[in-house]
Amino acid sequence: MQARSEARQQAWFLPRPASLQFAARIAICFLAVWLAVVFVHVLPAESAVPHRLQFADGILLAYLLVVPRWNWPAYLAAGFAALLMGGTLTAGGWKIGVLHALLRLFEVMLSAWLLRRRSCALPRFAAPAYLGRFVLVAFVLAPLATGLLYSIFAVHLLHESAASALLTWAVGDGLGIAATTPACVGILLGGFAVSRQSRTGWIYVAAAAVVTVYCLVRVDTSLLIVLYPLMILVLLRQGMVWASTTALLTSVASVYCTMRSLGPTGLMQSGVSLAPIGVLQLNLLLGTFTLYSISAVLDRHKTRKRELLRAVELHNLVMENSRDIIMLEDIAGNRSYVSAAAQNMVGLKPKELLRTKNLDLVHPDDLAKAQEVIHLMRSGVESATIECRVRKQDGNYMWVEASLKLVHDPVMHAPIGILYIVRDIQDRKQAEQDLQSAYLALEALAATDSLTQLANRRHFDHVLSTEWRRCQRAKQPLSTLLIDVDFFKAYNDTYGHLKGDNCLKEIAGMTREVATRCSDLVARFGGEEFAVILPNTSYAGAMQVAEEIRSAMEQLRLPHHGSPLGQVTISIGCATTVPVTGQRATHLLHQADEALYEAKRCGRNQVYGWNDNTVAREAELLSGS
Repeated sequence: MQARSEARQQAWFLPRPASLQFAARIAICFLAVWLAVVFVHVLPAESAVPHRLQFADGILLAYLLVVPRWNWPAYLAAGFAALLMGGTLTAGGWKIGVLHALLRLFEVMLSAWLLRRRSCALPRFAAPAYLGRFVLVAFVLAPLATGLLYSIFAVHLLHESAASALLTWAVGDGLGIAATTPACVGILLGGFAVSRQSRTGWIYVAAAAVVTVYCLVRVDTSLLIVLYPLMILVLLRQGMVWASTTALLTSVASVYCTMRSLGPTGLMQSGVSLAPIGVLQLNLLLGTFTLYSISAVLDRHKTRKRELLRAVELHNLVMENSRDIIMLEDIAGNRSYVSAAAQNMVGLKPKELLRTKNLDLVHPDDLAKAQEVIHLMRSGVESATIECRVRKQDGNYMWVEASLKLVHDPVMHAPIGILYIVRDIQDRKQAEQDLQSAYLALEALAATDSLTQLANRRHFDHVLSTEWRRCQRAKQPLSTLLIDVDFFKAYNDTYGHLKGDNCLKEIAGMTREVATRCSDLVARFGGEEFAVILPNTSYAGAMQVAEEIRSAMEQLRLPHHGSPLGQVTISIGCATTVPVTGQRATHLLHQADEALYEAKRCGRNQVYGWNDNTVAREAELLSGS
């Protein structure tokens, strides 16, 4: 425990890994800028014009363009220190060194601020808009603004011409930054990936350096054209970071040879002292932009390739994991694609389904419906849906829902095929059947008397109203029977309610055996009363049916000691009419009830009928015709 406590006390001053990395980046920035400034020191004295070679400005600007803006103060401090130390060493005095360092720092800050207004925006030299903005800011505006300041100091301190000082500063800085910054940005953003392919990158870099030095030292312009194809080869094989490194090292070697009057540009004869270095830097600038242009094309190609690969992966993921079968076939019905879900749904492999036609597995009863839908699709209908049964591998059939979509040629826009999305709806169909059965059972339960299993009063009223309207339209007679059990209260008092229920069941069954037409309806009207609807039945026919029911009940000979007749009997009221406009079905029911009352008043166990005069007249008219 004591050793652990001492270790914690001693570790407080150790920098964190993130701080170490940040410090390392600052140190590398300082070293790169300082080396770029000191590079001027190795040039001949007569050519040592520090502000003409601005590799240092380009390197510092590249750092500011790729690091977050809140880190700018640290990089600006490191860059200013490197510019001051290198400038003091090469400029021949600390005053001139401080002046150059401040002016260059101002130029870099102005360029960075105009090129990167947001911290999250990174440089994109492959984009034409950003490239144009970079040229306008770093190549024109910032060097001119700084050159104007420098010309003021040059006139008073160095006794130079203002125009010459402005031209010297603006051209040298503009070309230097434009030639250096893009290459350094490519290196900083790309990084040197450690891989088997990247290990061979140094071979291309070394080859480019050898060709450059050889061409410039030997003044062999015939080999100079090999330089940029070599850089493009590095770009294609190794990537932008190695191509940028090659371009940067080539720039350093070219500038060194030019400033020593070597190579094609070093031997140029011109009255302007900036002509050799200007031509060289312009050549290197165009070469760098050539690399970025090719890199932009490659990046777009790689982006499209990645998008295509992602689309293919997503397509395969959806197709292979979808529970629905996805099929594609041509207009003739030949399948070209079947998803993997086919094996789970119908038990057939996709290759087996590819060898079948589109309607080979359809149930014969659903074949005509499926053929009609296919015909509509081939006629130009864009989409359709069909439910049918298809045969599985084991020979059984299952219900499926197929959604069809017409596929068009992307160029000619003509129909070239049909896309199928087939879904298993076997469970849904079974649920629909169960629901339909439950609905029918519930409907029957709602229309059935639970004791006698006859139609209940609600269903009786509905059927009577329906038959009334139908007979009214057809001018046919409609008859109704009302049946009442004689002395049924005495029967319950004598034998009990359970026996009374059994008696009602006997009467219900007997009545149903007499009224056997499919249009006839026997219902429990209420209590011990029953009703019969006899559509298209004349008065004579209705009276005959009523008498058959009464006689059948009498023949059952159910004992009833509470009745004067000694057995269970019934009384029936019969009513017949031809429905006419202005009357309602309750009119017929009322007349049947009146007839039943008369049957009971006249001694029970008998049938009493009511015949509407209209019925007789209609009958006479019909017989007369």
